[in-house]
Amino acid sequence: MDAETIRDIFRGLGPIHIRRMFGGQGVYQSELMFALEAYGELYLKVDDESVETFRDLGSRPFAYTAKDGRTTAMSYWLMPESALDDPDEATHLGRMALQAAQRRKAAGAKKPKSKAPARKVRKPASEPFL
Repeated sequence: MDAETIRDIFRGLGPIHIRRMFGGQGVYQSELMFALEAYGELYLKVDDESVETFRDLGSRPFAYTAKDGRTTAMSYWLMPESALDDPDEATHLGRMALQAAQRRKAAGAKKPKSKAPARKVRKPASEPFL
């Protein structure tokens, strides 16, 4: 799916920009990624508040298989085929994805950063132990 097609699908959301990533494309509004294009399919950001809507629409999560054979599902779910041809539905689902991305960003900002454990200082091997 090319960038112009993606912009056309999300035209109801205002300006968006697209960045190439991992063989696909990330779809952003400002610096907030809310959609992902991979293998010609469009996936939208979901969270606990929105995942049921996508499940009810018959959607599925984006998943990939790592080199070690493990499959990982991400918090991006397939945009329903009907929304690709319906600007109102695409805008509605796109807004839901933006809201999920905003909630995720806000939740991440509230978490305190953990401190890395202090590193032990080791004496060089050339110094004798006393």
